[in-house]
Amino acid sequence: MRTFAAFFMTETFQDMGLSQPVFDAISDLGYINPTPIQQQAIPVLLKGTKDFVGLAQTGTGKTAAFGLPLLSLIDTSNKQVQGLVICPTRELCIQIANDFNDYGKYMDEFNHVAVYGGSSIEAQIKQIRKGVQIVVATPGRLIDLLERKAVKLDAVTHVVLDEADEMLNMGFKEDIDHILSHATARQAAWLFSATMPKAVKRIADTFMENPVEVKVDSNITAKNIKHVYYQCQSGHKYDTLKRLIDFNPGMYGIVFTRTRAEAQDITEKLLKEGYEIDALHGDLSQQQRDKVMGRFRQKTIRLLIATDVAARGIDVNDITHVINFALPDEPEVYTHRSGRTARAGKSGICISILFSRELGKLRDIEHLTKSKFEKLDIPTGREVCEKQFFAFIEKLKQADISHGDYENYLPYLQEQFQGMSKDEVIQRVASLEFNRFLHYYEKAGDLNATDHKIKHSNYSRLFISLGEKDGFYKAAFLEFLLDTSGYTKSQLGKIELMNAYSFVEVEKDIADEFIAVFKGKKFRGREIVIEESSDKGGGSRNRSYQGGGKGSYGGGDRKNPYSKRGGRKPEGRQERSGQERGYGAGRSGSNKSPYKKKY
Repeated sequence: MRTFAAFFMTETFQDMGLSQPVFDAISDLGYINPTPIQQQAIPVLLKGTKDFVGLAQTGTGKTAAFGLPLLSLIDTSNKQVQGLVICPTRELCIQIANDFNDYGKYMDEFNHVAVYGGSSIEAQIKQIRKGVQIVVATPGRLIDLLERKAVKLDAVTHVVLDEADEMLNMGFKEDIDHILSHATARQAAWLFSATMPKAVKRIADTFMENPVEVKVDSNITAKNIKHVYYQCQSGHKYDTLKRLIDFNPGMYGIVFTRTRAEAQDITEKLLKEGYEIDALHGDLSQQQRDKVMGRFRQKTIRLLIATDVAARGIDVNDITHVINFALPDEPEVYTHRSGRTARAGKSGICISILFSRELGKLRDIEHLTKSKFEKLDIPTGREVCEKQFFAFIEKLKQADISHGDYENYLPYLQEQFQGMSKDEVIQRVASLEFNRFLHYYEKAGDLNATDHKIKHSNYSRLFISLGEKDGFYKAAFLEFLLDTSGYTKSQLGKIELMNAYSFVEVEKDIADEFIAVFKGKKFRGREIVIEESSDKGGGSRNRSYQGGGKGSYGGGDRKNPYSKRGGRKPEGRQERSGQERGYGAGRSGSNKSPYKKKY
């Protein structure tokens, strides 16, 4: 594999050899200078017979990097499918197809179709039968079309895998292998990804011949993103989030949570307090998801509370803030999250809210992503009120008074305010606007964490009769605990995962309720034992427990939906739900999710 690093160059699109109709279309769009990934990819891809791997973060212009040469290469007189673009989500699929509309508007007889789950498969089949040169598809829906013999890939010359690492994270490895095996006439495969994990490298090694690899320097693509973190006291993550939202009155962004239960909990709390927000997670139907995304793009809501899987494929240029309510386990996920902001040359901020015990994970992400994180103090209540006040005054000053029917009411207003000074009027307006903030923050405490405030004495240490023998690894075990209990990550402390059992710290004031949730529940036919541990630390067993009884299984058994090699959580396969196929069920056609089972 030949590797090149991409840097900014002065060459324009006019010099790159694109077909005239494609060049005319992007000229209308105002495209002049290519981005680094476009600069390096387009000349290689226009040759038509070179396999290619492009590594660049989200938001760097990858769609144009593969789309412009793909449209330049196809033969519009041929109605067979010649180009295939595979991407992980419905939203990204639609976005790419819309971009192709713009790029191909001057191409005679050019037709393409987007095929994805959650929309009528019959309508998509009807479009394909009319004759299309390019299919943009999500893996699940494309396999359904192949199985129905509604689409043929035997004339496909160019295959594009967009957001390859995302697709593999979502469990599409077997599907991609299956699809590529049908594209028997391909002349080139083009793979685009933000990162290069082993699974992506395996695809390149298996299906590509000596591919050209271009890697865009992450410091170039992320230079407009400021990375900061706030360290709060135990149990105060939500209060910290709320304070940061109030401290940034112009915030338009995404808050990332670990689980959908956490996303829903935060959303419900903020909605009750009057915030313009909504949740985006795997429990939403496609219709609900489209409605939420429509409101977000129209800016009738200012924040999305989202899980990683649900947020994949979101492409909104004006996002100012990305907030990690929970740090991801993988640095690659952090890269995808932060890449949602600072698009189209704009700047953005990526905020992480964490406890002191999460500093090690933050340092790992900082090291592996080569990003510098700045620690900031959580604003005081007074600072929040001042920021809101100044923002309100600025908004008042910028108000457009050039038109409107309010002039008819001016005599009445002047009469009502007669004898009142300008300062008094301003004070009354400010009081109406800020009473809520002033009341809430009047006695607000300091949320910043200090060493003497964070002690393990705030936690109860619990024994649970589940461990690695049951197929768990640490991150999956945490998800299981949160999904089953309904509590949030901020209410749990250290987790020690052993072979046949585990220890978990939970806040003392919820320990009894946490135990009660699991009492009497079974995991694969075996009753879960949970109780307060007599061992206060050190990792040794506090009781004689062998575990692994009837109904348990060894690590990695596919029957465990939370295991490392087992079925993926349903929201990870959301685009293949319902009529398409079962979550993590392979191609058997089952539509039953293993996560519906009562443990």
